[in-house]
Amino acid sequence: MGHASAALPVIDLASPDISAATKSIRQALVDYGFFYVINHGIDGALMNSVYAESSSFFQQPMEEKMALRKNSSHRGYIPPDFEGFEADAGGKGDLLECFHIGSGVDGESKNDVNQWPPAERFPSWKKTMKSYYECAMGTSKRILSLIALSLDLDAEFFKPHDSETILRPIHYSGRAIESKHGSDHGANAHTDYGMLTLLSTDGTPGLQICRDKDGRPQLWEDVHHIDGALVVNIGNLLERWTNNVYRSTLHRVLMVGKERYSVAFFVWPSPDMMVTCMESCCSEANPPRYPPIRCGEYLEQRLTSTYKYK
Repeated sequence: MGHASAALPVIDLASPDISAATKSIRQALVDYGFFYVINHGIDGALMNSVYAESSSFFQQPMEEKMALRKNSSHRGYIPPDFEGFEADAGGKGDLLECFHIGSGVDGESKNDVNQWPPAERFPSWKKTMKSYYECAMGTSKRILSLIALSLDLDAEFFKPHDSETILRPIHYSGRAIESKHGSDHGANAHTDYGMLTLLSTDGTPGLQICRDKDGRPQLWEDVHHIDGALVVNIGNLLERWTNNVYRSTLHRVLMVGKERYSVAFFVWPSPDMMVTCMESCCSEANPPRYPPIRCGEYLEQRLTSTYKYK
């Protein structure tokens, strides 16, 4: 494809040198909005089980999958072409299918609105996805504490308790011609809108980032797979919180003619948290650009504009 490769920083979550890790994260978020994490604490065997469960679910006939179609709580199966990031893509949907599993899986919530595939056919699905959810949550908290420290905040500042966190196994068919749009994009160019995203992929290439979303022509850089590493990026909410000091970077997935599986984990703060410009990110020369907003309100606005019910 001849694209440049993004030289993203690699952050070692097991490193005892917190100040070095904090510095690297700051640099990564100012320059790229993306980085890799290694020693993230998610076991390779668990990762393999998640991919095995995910693949057996997505290989079912469409009517079986549609029996778990996404409900009003944004949980369940989302078929191809339903999820259009329409603002960026001129109304084109994405060539991916995915499944949303949300908070409540950790057992604290009495009202679990998640949908689960039938246990007789998928005996390990729920247990595997719950384990992954819990591990990814633990990893996210460690990353968020480094991000908080990088902004001169208390390490516990971002408390993602009660948050609308979504675990999303994703499948790209790899066959772009199936789409009525004739597009070669598995996922159209978009920014994430939460706080933090953790991404694991099966190693199939396709993920690209564009650091200057206003540049013309846009320059896209490939994000290569590193075995055992997760790709981490921040979303619009954190960009807003940091007054655009940290970047929520445009990214997309290109189809490379090959099936692709990935697992994304989206983390938001608790819905009642107010997003107000951080002190370390504003000054007389750089006053706050955004009015304060409650996380839950911001999220609802964004979800409503992304998922247009057919």
